[in-house]
Amino acid sequence: VLLDDPGDIAVLFDKRLCHGVLAAAGVPVPASPTSGPAAPPVRGWADVRGLMADGGMPRVFVKPAHGSSASGVLAVETAGPGRVRATTSVERDGAGRLHNSLRVRRLTTEGEVAAVVDALAPDGLHVERWLPKASQHGRAADLRVVVVDGRATHAVVRTSRSPMTNLHLGGARGDLDEARAAVAAAGGSWRAALAVCERAADAFPDTLCVGVDLLPSTGWRRFAVGEVNAFGDLLPRLTGLPGSGAEGLDTYAAQVAAVLNRAGNHRVDAAS
Repeated sequence: VLLDDPGDIAVLFDKRLCHGVLAAAGVPVPASPTSGPAAPPVRGWADVRGLMADGGMPRVFVKPAHGSSASGVLAVETAGPGRVRATTSVERDGAGRLHNSLRVRRLTTEGEVAAVVDALAPDGLHVERWLPKASQHGRAADLRVVVVDGRATHAVVRTSRSPMTNLHLGGARGDLDEARAAVAAAGGSWRAALAVCERAADAFPDTLCVGVDLLPSTGWRRFAVGEVNAFGDLLPRLTGLPGSGAEGLDTYAAQVAAVLNRAGNHRVDAAS
């Protein structure tokens, strides 16, 4: 059984194309000047600087178009001419070569930031507005939500003291019940937040399972989608959300159950 459409995977592994598909589908996403196939290429730091100025974006994420696990990502902040800093896991050695590191570091000069961006640019870059995130216990927070067969089945809160919440970069799992309570206290709807993820997954109808990075705004009232990841996520020791149909199942078992359910329905349809 083919679980993922090759055409969908090609789009999901290009952040520029994925952002364009989500925006066209009406999914809330951060503003981006590199969204979609018609966007101009980013040739280096000068282009990034220009896009930030033209878009009125003093803070952006600069991401390798085909990267994963925050490898090569820079959270860039500007505060006037020549005042630039970035947070990243990129390590640059004495010869100028770039390495992915598990240690998040701060680049404090425009020259340092420009050198990394210029080195990454030939492989393609995606630029998007850095949205202020909600927090949990003083740490920036977002959610990874797995959607299986059109239904949000699993969710984990990720928190960090840096802009990157990836768990392998020092992030930590947050409290999902607290997040739900914060959404309710803000007058929002947890079901509506999950529906944003399901809408994002619907943009890739021939793919069984995706992992959605859901970005809660400050105050937990509004949500945007940062990325959609092919193949979902494992999320060890986590079972399905109440009412999701995947209660008691991890993300892999939920996919197997969805495939078997589809096959059973197909047999019923064929018999009728």
